[in-house]
Amino acid sequence: MAAAVVLGLASIAAVAQTPTADQMAIFKSLPPEAQKQVLDEMLKDQGRPAQAEAKPQAESAAPAPKPEPTAELNIRVRPAFEGDAALRAGDSLLVQLELPEPEPGMERLAPEQLERLTDLSERAARANPYRLTRQGALELPGLAPVPLAGLTLEEATSRLELDPTLQGLQVTLTLLPLDAQGTDALKPFGYDLFRDSANGMRPAADVPVPTEYVVGPGDILEVQTYGKEAGRYSLEVGRDGQIDFPELGPIAVAGQRFEAVRGLIEQRVRNQLIGVEVSVSMGELRGIQVFVLGDAERPGSYTVSGLSTITNALLESGGIKPIGSLRDIQLKRAGVIVRRLDLYDVLLNGDTSNDVRLLPGDVIFVPPVGRTAGIEGEVRRPAIYEIKGDGSAADLLYLAGGLMPEADPRLARLTRIDDKHERTVVDLDLTAPQDRVTRLQTGDVLRVYSIRPTLQNAVALEGHVFRPGPSQYRPGLRLSDVIGSADELRPNADLGYVLIRRENGPGRQVQALSADLGAALRAPGTDADPLLQARDRIIVFDREGGRERVVEPILLDLQRQGTPDAPIQVVSIYGSVKAPGRYPLEPGMTVADLVRAGGGLRDAAYGIRAELARQVVDNGEQRVTQVIELNLAAALRGDPDANLSLASYDYLNIKQVPEWEKQGIVQVQGEVRFPGNYPIRRGETLTSVLDRAGGLTELAFPEGSVFLRKDLQERERQQLKTLANRLQADMATLALQSSAGGNAAQGAQALAVGQQLLTQLETTEPVGRLVIDLPHILAEHAGDPEDVGLRDGDKLMVPKQSQEVTVLGEVQNATSHFYRDGVSRDDYISMSGGFTARADKGRIYVVRANGSVMANESSGWFSRGSSVEIRPGDTIVVPLEADRIRPLTLWTSVTQILYNIAVAVAAVNSF
Repeated sequence: MAAAVVLGLASIAAVAQTPTADQMAIFKSLPPEAQKQVLDEMLKDQGRPAQAEAKPQAESAAPAPKPEPTAELNIRVRPAFEGDAALRAGDSLLVQLELPEPEPGMERLAPEQLERLTDLSERAARANPYRLTRQGALELPGLAPVPLAGLTLEEATSRLELDPTLQGLQVTLTLLPLDAQGTDALKPFGYDLFRDSANGMRPAADVPVPTEYVVGPGDILEVQTYGKEAGRYSLEVGRDGQIDFPELGPIAVAGQRFEAVRGLIEQRVRNQLIGVEVSVSMGELRGIQVFVLGDAERPGSYTVSGLSTITNALLESGGIKPIGSLRDIQLKRAGVIVRRLDLYDVLLNGDTSNDVRLLPGDVIFVPPVGRTAGIEGEVRRPAIYEIKGDGSAADLLYLAGGLMPEADPRLARLTRIDDKHERTVVDLDLTAPQDRVTRLQTGDVLRVYSIRPTLQNAVALEGHVFRPGPSQYRPGLRLSDVIGSADELRPNADLGYVLIRRENGPGRQVQALSADLGAALRAPGTDADPLLQARDRIIVFDREGGRERVVEPILLDLQRQGTPDAPIQVVSIYGSVKAPGRYPLEPGMTVADLVRAGGGLRDAAYGIRAELARQVVDNGEQRVTQVIELNLAAALRGDPDANLSLASYDYLNIKQVPEWEKQGIVQVQGEVRFPGNYPIRRGETLTSVLDRAGGLTELAFPEGSVFLRKDLQERERQQLKTLANRLQADMATLALQSSAGGNAAQGAQALAVGQQLLTQLETTEPVGRLVIDLPHILAEHAGDPEDVGLRDGDKLMVPKQSQEVTVLGEVQNATSHFYRDGVSRDDYISMSGGFTARADKGRIYVVRANGSVMANESSGWFSRGSSVEIRPGDTIVVPLEADRIRPLTLWTSVTQILYNIAVAVAAVNSF
């Protein structure tokens, strides 16, 4: 359709000027069928047949280039659709394949093609959502993988629509912001240790220097003397390993521990400077050069503080690559491994004993990662861990922080790739010692499942109660033990029908039971108070809420259990009950039980008789419907002859009392003796209600009575909406015709007038006035065919005597005038200033006070100079001359409707 519109506009532009922005805005606002109608009319006016719709541009477009398979294997989840962001491997897509609605004139699909596309659409819908493969391809049922990675959603949609197998289907793709689940969500443990910790892991410069620190060239010793001579000195260790102490000369300190250096200086001062004491501390420390090699992020040589440890140096190098080991970091001096650091000890146990301080020339080597295994499910730290030595399932469980409270250690599964390079599964019981010592292999993934969510030794309370939840089951537990009183229920709970869902036997066959909770509370421990079983679900309903949401899942369970020998256990009740619908068939269920399930009878129910429709198989050949007439009153009393037992598919219909209707109210206002609201009986008429209201007063003006009806108001609303749509289509046609004919000025004037009419139509509120001749009705006898039958919501308004005549429309001053006998229509118009330039003088008409329109029999309008009699309360309407603007009869009808509604609104507002 869009292609046809483009062709139509292009043909118009080729012979005339381009349509204006306003014209195009009006055209685009039309529904598709109206746009097509406008274009057909335009092409017809130009003497050319309507062109067939152009084929979609995508059919002639060159196929999109095939993207290279992406090398990215990790799933990166986006929080939401990012505009034109490209699709990536692992993205989740919702794929909808739909048959477009057939448009008029389109060639219908062959039956076999329609069946194939329908089947393809249904199969694709069942498999939603889809995840792009590691190669970035979409795998739809029945299609070869389609590469989509690197394309936007729009480009991916176009690529799918070009697939020959999908020709004829409308493709819609939606990117789902789903988090990775299961194994895909596992990440290697510990590698984020160095992330965003540049300041937190640097060695502190203001901590005391340990006594075992080895002094070397570049270190600064802070020396303070006091006593006989006082002084403060900062002495740097030179390249020769000595410091120059004033008055003492050089002292060799390099290669010695700080504790020994401090003792040496104190001894020299004590021996050579009599009466002088000294205090020695470390000042600024030298930088040492170390090497970080192997699978570090940035291997190389680094200058670090003399207090730096292995982890400080790893921090300077950016951390460890994902392929590097966290459990065997080696510290080498002179080619010999002097220490091994296991970062798992630091992360899991807080043990930093092997994170030793570095010396100049040390080498920190990060070897490749060793054996790795993943663990997921109900553990505290699901991740991929590096296994050290002969790692077992118990070791992996320890690294993961142990089991969660809801974990089932007896149900664990180890997925691995065996020696034949095939994926296998090994079941493990983590409570068994022989399974806990199972040796792990590289690539193993251990899955720990949660315990079953079902309650084994409990019953569940649900629905319209204050405290829903499970309760402990014990033998002999009854319904009244779980719901001890009506105070446990929320207001407006239905005590008459409590549903119990039960599972029986090892096959867990579903069975439905019900109970009268009120009877159970009145007689606890009796048959009215049913015994419960473990895993029962007790459901309490709300009287006002619907029951389908709760009942339908139980019915689905019963439907799955249905067989030819045991049909579906379901019955239905409809009609005048409070909760109509389908309900489970209980063992021994009767008509009274089904009425109780339906919430009881409504006040409009016909409580004497009811119909029960039953499905009966006739001689095993066909199923026929048998209708049984019931004595409903006797059935509800418990009469066994009337309270029949129900069978599968029984349908109980509760009838309504004949001629039962909602109490109707009519309103009488104005000049009646007793105005007010009056209840009406079935078939009552207007004259009857006026008699009850005491009749009219002496000041009443029955000729101007206004009678309003609700359903007429709604009908007028729909008519105004339809008229507005037609007027909008006329305006679009006029806009295009004016553009094609080169008469843009006249078209703009017509559009301005039309837009005013359209605005009035869209903002006009319907009145719902029924034109009646009240004097004539009152003159006849009650019950006359012309008497008005009343409905609920009707309103009669009788005004006071009117002494004015109103002039509306295209006059200089639309106003009301005092009625004078003998003054003609044209005189009143002259008294209003005369006609405007846009007045239609040949179509002037008069609206009587009762809403009727006076018109000539021949033309339907009053000609100029007509001698029609003007009466009190009349309205003279001078319409707009639409013919001068454009010969569109619809515009004339619109103006007449608007004026008539305005007259009715003025009459209503007068009250």
